[in-house]
Amino acid sequence: MHTLKRTFDSLSVRNFRLFFLGQLLSVTCTWMMVIAQDWLVLELSGDSGTALGVVTALQFTPVLLLTLYGGRLADRHSKRRILVLANLTSGTLALLLGLWVLLGEVRLWHIWLFALALGTVNSVEAPTRISFVGEMVGSDLLPNASALSGAYFNAARVAGPAAAGLLIARLGVGPVILINACSYLAAVAGLALMRPAELHGPPSRPADPRIADGLRYVARHPDLILPLALVGVVGLAGFNFQLTLPLLAKTEFRTGSAAFGLLSSALAAGSLLASFATTARRGRPTALVVTGSALAFGAAEALTGLAPTLPTACLLLALTGFAMMYFAQAANHRVQLGSDPAYRGRVMALYLLILQGTTPLGALLTGWLAEHWGPRWTLSTGGLISLTATALTLTATPRGAALVQTTGTPEPVCEPGATPTREDHST
Repeated sequence: MHTLKRTFDSLSVRNFRLFFLGQLLSVTCTWMMVIAQDWLVLELSGDSGTALGVVTALQFTPVLLLTLYGGRLADRHSKRRILVLANLTSGTLALLLGLWVLLGEVRLWHIWLFALALGTVNSVEAPTRISFVGEMVGSDLLPNASALSGAYFNAARVAGPAAAGLLIARLGVGPVILINACSYLAAVAGLALMRPAELHGPPSRPADPRIADGLRYVARHPDLILPLALVGVVGLAGFNFQLTLPLLAKTEFRTGSAAFGLLSSALAAGSLLASFATTARRGRPTALVVTGSALAFGAAEALTGLAPTLPTACLLLALTGFAMMYFAQAANHRVQLGSDPAYRGRVMALYLLILQGTTPLGALLTGWLAEHWGPRWTLSTGGLISLTATALTLTATPRGAALVQTTGTPEPVCEPGATPTREDHST
């Protein structure tokens, strides 16, 4: 019973509880739309891996260009207000796309344009949301809250694709996208009902935070550079399942949308278990935990590409999902808990830039490889690259430094021009 209570410690905080519930519903429906969008692209393009890669690249290109600016906004303004505006904008975009699909006039370039617009919103929303978790619960509960955030995200990845496969077959793509448009209201409601006076904002907020200051801050902390570098290589080579799984389902196993949803749900189920496994973490993970989980991920993904049957692929994808989330959470916690709160928006923006900003390059490369080599070789190659990069990291890291356990967060420091935090106390 005590262990179960520790697992859900952060949910005792009212603000985080509202955030958790709103995000759970909204993200579940977002994953439904991801499946619907990818399936529509394959139908319009004749199962082209390159076309699917272009959609993914367009959605993540703004992350590459604008995320650091999004982190700057998060350090300067109320994160809650930014998130409300971002969710309303994303909901409006989904509404327009869903109506366009229902009218029967949608073309491939329409989906590309939507992906680019949604990616622009996400480049601001994502670093703000990640750095906002600490403000809701404080530093002591940050690892637990971050793990539970991963849990709702992956619970959504289990339920969303599974539901999407059934709903697409029964209702079609358009209604699924419209359901997602309505779901953003749940996230907005959760944010609007929060009590701003109970948020744990930084002791000071720069009047004009500069991106360069954030980059210099990271450069002065080698313990942040290692996980960021590893996230970059593994993310580029291995985190392209949005592209490889629909191709694996349709071209290798010759199945429909329901099986595609099953593969995605298997990956998410493993990720969900890893999220719960990391809820017990109360301190900053070591560099060895980060590299060890990256090795496990690379091995599991390489084996997934060799899976002879659909059930075997689902089992290996569950293991891959577990290792992937454990690695991502370990890297996230090591970076976030090693960062000063005054810089956290920009530091986590850099983390997201490295994690997701490489996706356009990875998506285009993965799409080309999948079209010429097939999705199996693409998966295995991604795993082998991740393994090689992690092994090189281990050989380059002094053994003593890898075993150091650092807990807590650094003492706050003030940037030039920092001003006292003034949270909005209206609901």
